[in-house]
Amino acid sequence: MLGILDLLGTIGGSILGLPGILGMALGMATRNWALAAGLGAAIGLLTPILLGGSHSTHVPITTIEYVVSVLIGTIAGLVGCAVRRKGATV
Repeated sequence: MLGILDLLGTIGGSILGLPGILGMALGMATRNWALAAGLGAAIGLLTPILLGGSHSTHVPITTIEYVVSVLIGTIAGLVGCAVRRKGATV
């Protein structure tokens, strides 16, 4: 079970890491809300698989880390899409 500081660290790491940054970048690549959310969620799902946990020391990736990463990726994708749509109307 994650403590509150571990949870905040996981959320902050996801925002400043690949799910937040790459999710927003992929969201800015499209004007379709569903596609932006899907791309952000895919990045959020792939990031812990590729970069999380250590196989040599058997550090597991918990379900809450996957959930946080997917949520942050989805939100970042939607924010990127909103930036693209609003920027196109200015």
